[in-house]
Amino acid sequence: MTSPPRARRPAAVSDAAAVSDTAAVPDDAVTIGAGTIGAGVPDTKAARTRERVLDAAAEVLSRKGYAGTRLAEIADVAGVQAPAIYYYYASRDELIEEVIRRGQERAQGHVEAALAQLPAGASAMTKICAAVEAHLRAVLQLSDYATAAVRNIGQMPDEMRKRLVAAQARYGILWRSLFEEARARGEIDPDVDLHAAQLLVIGALNSAPEWWNPKRVPLEDVVTTALTITCRGLAVSWPLPGTEGTT
Repeated sequence: MTSPPRARRPAAVSDAAAVSDTAAVPDDAVTIGAGTIGAGVPDTKAARTRERVLDAAAEVLSRKGYAGTRLAEIADVAGVQAPAIYYYYASRDELIEEVIRRGQERAQGHVEAALAQLPAGASAMTKICAAVEAHLRAVLQLSDYATAAVRNIGQMPDEMRKRLVAAQARYGILWRSLFEEARARGEIDPDVDLHAAQLLVIGALNSAPEWWNPKRVPLEDVVTTALTITCRGLAVSWPLPGTEGTT
């Protein structure tokens, strides 16, 4: 029986080395921890400490959620005194909002990088499957920021969520374009409602950090299962063009 495209097993990477974190980063940018100090921003002790605080906030937020995230724990993980955080951020919510915003950007950046690596002429369904894998790896493996974003966006106060909607909408447009291309090229089952399909796929991917336990299910099995469900469930025919003979 022909299987979906196999999940690609990457070399072990840290959040700092994730493709999503380095895509479209200026050549003269400085990567620090899981963050990047862009061109024109001095590589100072203060800048490094700020990035360390952000990294720590992402790590705590990805585990504890919005309600359970405390500045004292962030400070402990970052190796700073809790009051020092106010030198960089006016409030706990301002810090959390910056983490969520970065997480949104990194998830989208990782997907865009994966799509850019596909060969010219790749089928629309191949693009969707590449996006599924890239998003799943971003939220489960590559970035505490991305994990924090998908786990907590719904818990944000209304005003904060409104400010974050624009980035969320841009990412939604990217996914919608993939589904619309597949429909236009006759690659998606005509009985599938595109809007419902997009929401179901993204919703399933974003729920993975809530239940995934690497001790019970290896990451590669999760990725392969997601690809099987998505590719076979949406495609008008199987196997996908270019995957014939894959076992």
